[in-house]
Parts: sequence; C-alpha cells; structure tokens
Amino acid sequence: MGPIYEYAWLIPVLPLAGAMILGLGLISFNQTANRFRKGSAIFIVSLLGAAMVLSFALLWSQLQGHSPYTHMIEWAAAGDFRLTMGYTVDQLTAMMLVIVTTVAFFVMIYTDGYMAHDPGYVRFYAYLSLFSSSMLGLVVSPNLLQVYVFWELVGMCSYLLIGFWYDRKAAADACQKAFVTNRVGDFGLLLGMLALFWATGTFEFELMGDRLGELVQSGMLGSGLAALFAILVFLGPVAKSAQVPLHVWLPDAMEGPTPISALIHAATMVAAGVFLIARMYPVFEHVPAAMNVIAWTGAVTAFVGATTAITQNDIKKGLAYSTMSQLGYMVMAMGVGAYSAGLFHLMTHAYFKAMLFLGSGSVIHGMEAVVGHDPVLAQDMRLMGGLRKYMPITAITFLIGTLAICGIPPFAGFWSKDEILGASYAANPALWAIGWLTAGITAFYMFRMYFNTFEGSFRGTDTSIQKQLKLAQFQKMGLSMGPGAMNSQELTLEADTHDNHDDHGDHHHSNEPHESPISMTLPLMALAVPSILIGLVGTPFANYFEAFIHPPSEVIEGIPSEFELSEFVTMAGSSVGIALLGITLASLMYLVRKINPAAIAEKIQPLYKLSLNKWYFDDIYEVLFVQGSRRLARQVLEVDLRIVDGLVNLAGFVTLVTGEALKYLETGRAQFYALIVFGAVLGLVLISGITG
Repeated sequence: MGPIYEYAWLIPVLPLAGAMILGLGLISFNQTANRFRKGSAIFIVSLLGAAMVLSFALLWSQLQGHSPYTHMIEWAAAGDFRLTMGYTVDQLTAMMLVIVTTVAFFVMIYTDGYMAHDPGYVRFYAYLSLFSSSMLGLVVSPNLLQVYVFWELVGMCSYLLIGFWYDRKAAADACQKAFVTNRVGDFGLLLGMLALFWATGTFEFELMGDRLGELVQSGMLGSGLAALFAILVFLGPVAKSAQVPLHVWLPDAMEGPTPISALIHAATMVAAGVFLIARMYPVFEHVPAAMNVIAWTGAVTAFVGATTAITQNDIKKGLAYSTMSQLGYMVMAMGVGAYSAGLFHLMTHAYFKAMLFLGSGSVIHGMEAVVGHDPVLAQDMRLMGGLRKYMPITAITFLIGTLAICGIPPFAGFWSKDEILGASYAANPALWAIGWLTAGITAFYMFRMYFNTFEGSFRGTDTSIQKQLKLAQFQKMGLSMGPGAMNSQELTLEADTHDNHDDHGDHHHSNEPHESPISMTLPLMALAVPSILIGLVGTPFANYFEAFIHPPSEVIEGIPSEFELSEFVTMAGSSVGIALLGITLASLMYLVRKINPAAIAEKIQPLYKLSLNKWYFDDIYEVLFVQGSRRLARQVLEVDLRIVDGLVNLAGFVTLVTGEALKYLETGRAQFYALIVFGAVLGLVLISGITG
C-alpha cells in the first residue's frame, strides 16, 4: 500500500481539476457548457468517486497499521526563514477524507435530481466540486499555515454557494452575513496563528504544542498569554462551526439550495472547525484555561441551539439549529479532553445529518408539486403532515436519522453522544447536566419535526393556512394571533420571509405530494446504512474507533474494552431515558394531541418568545453592530465634512484670498516696486528708531 501515499495529493486535486474545467468552460463557452448538463454531472461525480476510492484505500492502509506519511516541499525561504507545504496522511486525515468524499459523493448524486431544471445546474456542480476540493485540501494540510489557506477557500466557497441565487435579496444577504461573521473568527485565528509562530517559531502542530508546553513550564511565556493565543485560534472554529456567539450565520445559510445545506452541515464547513480543534489538540491540551473555554462554549452552544430549534417551523432552519447543537456536543467533548469521543460524534453526525438534510430537500421537492416554488409554503411544517403516505422512502430514512440524532440505541448517534456525556460527567458534572438536558430537548424537537411532517393528515391544500402565510410574507411581519410556532394547527405564522426558492422544474400543481426520483432517494437509502451501523465501531465493549483515532499524545495498544458495566448502564440509561421523555412529550403534543402546545406557550410566554426570537442574538447584533456601525459611520462623516474638509477648504480659501490680494502688487512696473522697497525701508527705520 506504500505507493498509494505518493498519490494522496490527487484526492483534493481531482475535484479541483473538475471545478477548473467546468469553470473555464462556463467562462469561455457558456452556452455550450450549459448544454452538457448530464455530462458535466457525470464528470464531476466520477472525479469525486475516484477521490473517494483513494480515500478508502488510505483508510484501509491506516487501519492495517501503516505509519503516518508526510510529504513536504519548500514553499518560500528567506535566510533562516522557511515556509513549507505539502500533505500528510495519518489516522485523523484518513477518517476525514472518507467522511468528506462519501458525503459529498452522495450529495452530488442527489443534486442531479434536486437541481435538474435549475439554469445554474453546471455552475452549481463547479462550485460543489471546488468546495469539496477546498475541504479535502484542508484535511491533508500538514501545518497551520496551509490549513489557513484552505480555511479561507472553504469560506469563499460557502459564500458562493449560500448566495448561489445571488439575484434574490435573501440569498445575497445570507451569504454576506456568513462571510462577515466568519471574517470575525478568521481574524482571531490569524492573530492567534501569528502569535503562536512568534512564540514557538513553527507552524507544525505537534512541534508547536511541544514548544508551547516547554515555554509555559519554564516560565518564559506566561500561562495567561498562552491561553490568549490558544483562544484566539479557537475563534476560527467558533465561527466556522457556528458556536455561540458567532453562530448567527448558520440558520441564514439555508437560503442556499438544499444540497449545499447538507454538505455544509454534515462534512465540510462546520466540520472544519471541529477538525481544526482536533489538529490543534497538541497546543490546546497544554493550556487548561483554553480547554475550559472550549468546553463551556460547546455546552452553551448545544443548549442554545436545541432550545431555539423547538419553535422553528421552517424544516431546514430546524435542522440548522439542530446542527449547531450537535456541534456544541463535539466542541464540548474536545474541551473536556474526550478527543476520540468528539471525533466519533463528528463522524456519526456527518452521515445522519446529511441524510436528514437531503430528506428535508426531498420533502420540499414533494411539497412544491402542491404549493409551488415558494419556500414560505413549501418549507413550513404546518403545511405538511401525512407525508409518510405519499413519500415512504423519505419518511423511513428521515425517521432513521431522527432516531440516530436522538441517541436511541442501537443507532449511530447513541454510541457517540453517550461517550461524550460520560466523559463530560467525569470532567465536570455541570457540563454533563447541560448535555443531558439538551439530549431530551433534541428528542422533543426532532420528533416534533417528524410528526408535523410525516404523520397526521396532509394540510398542504388548506387554502386558509396558505393565505395566512402569503399575507405574512407580503406584510413582512408576524400575525400576532397566538403562539403558532408550537401549534401545527394554528393558522397564523410569524414572518420568516424569503425571496429565495429552490427551483426543481415547472411542476403542475396537484392535490398530493409525490416521492422524489431515484437520484434523490438512492443517496437517502445509502446514508441510512451508516446512520444505523457505523456507531458499532465505537461501542464501549470494544472501541475500535478510539484505538484508531486516539490523541497524538497517547499510545493505545489493542482495542479499548475496559469499562464499568454499572456506570455504562447508568449513564446510557439516563441519556436514553431523557430522550424517551422528550419523544413522549412530542407524541402527546403533535401525534395524539392530548396536550395543547399553544396553551403551554401562553403560560411560559417569556421563554417561548426567547426561543422564537432566537435568544435575541440577531436583534442585539442589529442594534450593536449594524445600527452601531451606521451611527459610527455618520459620526465619521461629520468629522470628515466639518473638520477634515473644513481644514482643506480653509487652506484653499486662504490661498484664494491671499492670491487675490497679491495680484494687485504684481503690476510689472519698476517704479511701483521701488516705491514698495522704499516704504519697507522707511518702516524699518521708524521701527528701529522707536524701539531704540
């Protein structure tokens, strides 16, 4: 298997080449390139398929015990200063390569059905391929500097894809919001990266960690300064992986087409943040203060995301806040030192969340046959219901994903989430309590989503609901007739307007939704398999995953299998118990309707509004940053007009006046000049006489 490592660079290069060829074709021969739609899709999917095969080969080699492989070349040099770039393949790289390529492969197959009639079909495939290449390049990067290069490329691609329908205001605003929010985190990452290089003299991960630890232990670098450097680096993952308070871009990213929502939320952009924490683990583990910040940031994010998802009616936004919450679990795991548990949840989550997002796209595709291409109608769960009858494959796969994310055994999410909760309890019971409570909330909102979408009677043809939705859309404001966000039967909806919709062709309206084509249901069925089974590689009875992906500072011989049965039963039982409680509550509210959610919302109005208004983060940022920056700009404008321009205008006025005065002294007659000289001399004589 040795020679395959020499060709590992092809994994990011193959999709990059596909993106370049399609991009050049669109630029040079636009009409011709757009005519070869199916050919372009087959070309891109084939290249990514080849990258996926190479990734599996590398993973198999690493599983067989092959030592990590690194190939470096000199990038830049000046005296003793050297910058290198290249690629590395170790356990973490091999795992991430497989996750990214498999999810991207199925998303691209799904895209053929979902974007079949979109005029930007070929351009979308070019963007997807470039996005996949950027993420793969980030994964194989051997040092922090090269990670930063691909980090920014991932951000650029997300900007292009979120704003794919750039002529629609909502999409344009969403991609700008994502771009600006990520620039805040990336600036912190850049400062931290340069500070660590100043302190350690290297961008290599393990060497940087070793040197930083030595500097702190010897007292040459203060622990507070080391913590500041580490936290600045952590700001990058805070933005990319949508952690509080830089999470606000993630729900708005739903304005992009659903395939890119699946790719962003499962295996690329948000995974990049968790991956960087894992890569920087040799640095973070030497800074306990930074680890605490990471752990609490993750815990708060998990709770805020889950409590916000409770009141979402847009199926994609509900899943977006679900992603935010699950990312919080991963980051919390990294912060408490549960390195392998965090990465295990990253892997399991990638598959079931990709399936859930693609399932939501399938639902939207079916709903558009009834309500048309309007996301306010097609994506709102209060117009759904009973879709299991019309879309059985989508319903079954969505249920599998729901059970997985709720942590119900033996589905994949149970094993990874239970490991995180166990590690959190050992580190800090308060963190465990937040994670445990979040697990119950997760089960509630996910089954609320499933019941409102697939069970009960179909409400898509209810014209009264549609009229209320359209009225809310036109008015750009909510209709305050009650807490509709918790009641699927209520007719009024808060304003959540979009100018964007997913185009899947010119369907004739019908009275019933329909199942999606095979190009969309096949990826759902394929992703259902790992959503059920992949968690079995990380059971506490025989943790193959931990033996493979253990932290760089540890050496593990054999498969970890030592565990306290009573402790496992207690921890697993408590997490499953709270999840079952959440499912039961959701069933009583949205399936059998024994409990009226609107009545509960009325009784807890402040908490309900807190969730409905997304913890007021957007409102606070609007006042502080948007309006604040405008006020600052107006003040700067006043200073510019009154002081800067005033001084410039004053200088011009003085020049004008003095010029006007002096022009009368420039007559060109010698007698006049002699008279001036005589007057000046006489004046000097008189002054000297008076003073003398």
